[in-house]
Amino acid sequence: MEVRFASAAARGGAAHVETPVAYDAILLAGFGGPEGQEDVIPFLRNVTRGRGIPDERLEEVAHHYRHFGGISPINAQNRALKSALEAELDRRGIELPVYWGNRNWAPYLDEAVTDAAASGHTTLLAISTSAYSSFSSCRQYREDYARVLIETGLGEGDNPVTIDKVRQFFDHPGFVEPFAAGVRAAVQGFLNEGLPPQAVRVLFSTHSIPMTDAARSGPREGDADFRDFGAGGAYAAQHEAVAAHIMAGIAEEIPAAAAIEWNLVFQSRSGPPSQPWLEPDVCDVIATLPEHGVEAVAIVPLGFVSDHMEVLWDLDTEAMDAAAEAGLRAVRTPTPGVDPAYVSGLIDLVEERLHGTPTAERPHVTSLGPWFDVCRPGCCENVRAGFKPAAAGILP
Repeated sequence: MEVRFASAAARGGAAHVETPVAYDAILLAGFGGPEGQEDVIPFLRNVTRGRGIPDERLEEVAHHYRHFGGISPINAQNRALKSALEAELDRRGIELPVYWGNRNWAPYLDEAVTDAAASGHTTLLAISTSAYSSFSSCRQYREDYARVLIETGLGEGDNPVTIDKVRQFFDHPGFVEPFAAGVRAAVQGFLNEGLPPQAVRVLFSTHSIPMTDAARSGPREGDADFRDFGAGGAYAAQHEAVAAHIMAGIAEEIPAAAAIEWNLVFQSRSGPPSQPWLEPDVCDVIATLPEHGVEAVAIVPLGFVSDHMEVLWDLDTEAMDAAAEAGLRAVRTPTPGVDPAYVSGLIDLVEERLHGTPTAERPHVTSLGPWFDVCRPGCCENVRAGFKPAAAGILP
């Protein structure tokens, strides 16, 4: 088993690294977003690079950004998250700098890793701003780490830069608690208004991905860690498990809520209509709710760590418009953002790797976790592009 660009502790390929690692710095890895009208099309070219999509088609997506002045909120949110992480590290007495870089817009990952190396920080622990397992939410980040180390040459030589990653944190309590608080408040609010629980629906929404990618999310068949998650793969299963945990917890606190139904729904699909993506679409489901006696809906952005464009446009604009058209009361619950529980949870994940915390002692709220420190061979393959070098995982 080969794990490229990894620390000595992770190089052996164990799913969970229980050996302490003296990391030099944290690499906060984001998606990136435009910060002005002139940035929008160049940004979208970066996002879709290699697919040959003409600018005319990109402009169809660009209007989401242009509606908000060409500014995505994601960079400001990552600046705030970086500051919050630094404050929590300082509070705990952990002397690790945080370098922030994006996959698709400035500041780029290349700059962040180069700056870290120039400061003598060569053993990096990455936190990507995505909690789940799929190509776009995990492996693509790992491929970018490897690309940067290859293109800069920093992954070679006598003192190479290594990049490990924290485990996917979809079921870490720090990530889940802010969502649970939002759902609890929305449900209690509807019930306080006199609505019967049967008239309330909770929709947990996440980014849709191609079915081929979903099926390959998580360990591959034949691996010792493989589990058959069905057509939606680990990606859908992780969301389902977290949603079920949240609703079970609310039912314990608010007994009437046990009668409230919920669904996992998807949003933000792209690509040709001929390509199957995960369904059902959030707006399509909202349109059907009145015929089931539903009068109020809580829309939960479970797949997102902050209020970036897919939340502001696809949920706050399109989904809320769909709810209004259906005559439904609607609430969109918060994302974690810089909620203290979320920030603290991310630093808990850092400490797991600093201290080599035993797997049995790692907090998780579903039976799927704790997820892997070192990704398993072949997980989260992009069948259209094939395997590329990736850090923090066993080849390929």
